Amino acid sequence: MNRKNSLWLAITLIGLLVIAGCSTKPATSSTTPSANTEVKTLNIGYTGPLSGGAALYGKDNTDGLDMAVEEINAKGMTVSGQKYKINLIKLDDQYLPDKAATNARRLKSEYNTPVIFTPHSGGAFALQQFNETDGFLLAAYTSEPKITSGGNKLTLRIPPPYSLYPEEFSKKVMDKYGKKIALIPTTSQYGKDWATVLVPVWEKLGGTVVANNPVDYNKESDFNTYISKALASKPDVLFVGGPSQPTAMVVKQARQLGFKGGFLVMDQAKVEQMAEVVPLAELDGVVGVVPVYLFEGPGTKAFVDRFKAKYSNKVPAWEPTWNYEAMMLVAKGIEKSGSVTDATKIFEGIKGSMPFNDPSLVVPLPGVDAGGGMTTDGTGIMVENGKYGKPFSIKNSAGK
Repeated sequence: MNRKNSLWLAITLIGLLVIAGCSTKPATSSTTPSANTEVKTLNIGYTGPLSGGAALYGKDNTDGLDMAVEEINAKGMTVSGQKYKINLIKLDDQYLPDKAATNARRLKSEYNTPVIFTPHSGGAFALQQFNETDGFLLAAYTSEPKITSGGNKLTLRIPPPYSLYPEEFSKKVMDKYGKKIALIPTTSQYGKDWATVLVPVWEKLGGTVVANNPVDYNKESDFNTYISKALASKPDVLFVGGPSQPTAMVVKQARQLGFKGGFLVMDQAKVEQMAEVVPLAELDGVVGVVPVYLFEGPGTKAFVDRFKAKYSNKVPAWEPTWNYEAMMLVAKGIEKSGSVTDATKIFEGIKGSMPFNDPSLVVPLPGVDAGGGMTTDGTGIMVENGKYGKPFSIKNSAGK
């Protein structure tokens, strides 16, 4: 009897142990966290003017980048099954190429940024001296075509090249005002290069250059001396341009000195920003890049509304718009590449993500040419009788 009871007791204990073991397995499994629930941080770099005379220009660029980062992080970004958020690290270079280079080395060495944005050609050229060896993709907000003609394999030029504009802009002002042009460009390398492209185009169309008086748009506030010298040559058209605000003052002071001709404005200056400084009626005869809010794009209105809501009713120009689109494209490319460190793979991911027609964009992005430049078309508009004329498109042959 005792042996029988002992046997039943042993069987009962074994059964209880089996049941207990089975019941604890699911509990252990349910409390084990998923391997990829942690959201890691991916640093993206920016070097540009955050202080000094070009600080407003720099903020226009970072406004677009910041807005894109905010939207990307809200939506979430996943790379090879791992979730990431973007951290945009901004360093001030005061629009100086040597400081841009120093900042880029710091961004790569201290923060391991696989992509670095810069909004000026001088900085872009400086970064191209080492970005391939240091292993980061240069995202250059500059329309300087030379940026993508030197064979650098890790350069993305964001806006259309300024070489699209001189011929079409020249035709517009030449037809209405005449064939004599005086140049008052900014003294930056960008201004010099723009003038170098413009002069032969103007002359090919039958025009004459009657004066050339460059001026530092970032340092001067009174342009009368330079304008007076230009007007002494009796031009029909003035070529002007640098940052938008001082460019508007050049136009205003030229009118005050009695000039009644037209203005060919380089693409750095934006007509809508000039109109915030000088009434549109005083910008008659200006031909330049079409304002963003007048661009007929699928996402234009929604983008403008979101931007105004974020930045106290500020109307976006092309600087924040193009930088926003470039950051959205970079994020898409990183996801497609499966890498957060390899700049070459990321650039291939960017190219493989195009055409990029996200509904959040103002301008759909058709592709990247062999040199690394976006193949989007240029745009233009002329102010006539105190109002904007009809926008016109300028075909980018690289996009064919």
